[in-house]
Amino acid sequence: MQYISPPGTLYLIPVPIAPETHQQVLPAYNTILVHRLTHFLVENERTARRFIKQVAHPLPLEDIHLQPLNKHAPVEDIATYIQPLLSGHDMGILAEAGCPGVADPGAAVVHYAHQHHIPVIPLVGPCSILLALMASGFSGQNFAFHGYLPINKEARNKAIKRLEMQALQNQQTQIFIETPYRNEALLAALLDTCKPTTCLCIGKNITAPDGWIQSKPIKAWKQHKPSLNQVPSVFLLSS
Repeated sequence: MQYISPPGTLYLIPVPIAPETHQQVLPAYNTILVHRLTHFLVENERTARRFIKQVAHPLPLEDIHLQPLNKHAPVEDIATYIQPLLSGHDMGILAEAGCPGVADPGAAVVHYAHQHHIPVIPLVGPCSILLALMASGFSGQNFAFHGYLPINKEARNKAIKRLEMQALQNQQTQIFIETPYRNEALLAALLDTCKPTTCLCIGKNITAPDGWIQSKPIKAWKQHKPSLNQVPSVFLLSS
């Protein structure tokens, strides 16, 4: 691809997992960078506006260009999304929460950028998956992230059994997430399906004032089952 001018740089900008925590979880450099950008690809426009307002962007919101990022967009749409980059403007990708491209849309755009020799720079910020792994006490040398488990009850139970077996046989931490309103169903399935001695770590509302990360055997979770309804959570299994 020939450029009229050198392409801009694509910045992957983490967004706080919990509202109003950007000063605690983001380096000052991130804010400085966001202040000089005027073009963003965003997973959620409302969340993006709130974040840009919280970090006190010097421009009015109406002067900032937000392009919704459709995770199912065909390649030809991605070229349209990043037109400012191709014209020499720097752009940022904002996930709804956490790090772009990690359990969030953005990977397809980053892949396209690499194919067309556009510089890509990830910024430091919170990732609930890694934070939960760090605090779990489980293996951080050998782990796998599986995204969302199946919604169907039978398929979900089979997936849980498979992950439990992988954790046992390979000494590998198994990490997965769920849509907040299905957390309770997933937790119930874990407690019903896993062996009593299997270790489960739950990270609830990580980085929020009321957030926590706890690791216990399944039998202990059964005695004190937490409420996870409508709260962002991460789940990890270990032998």
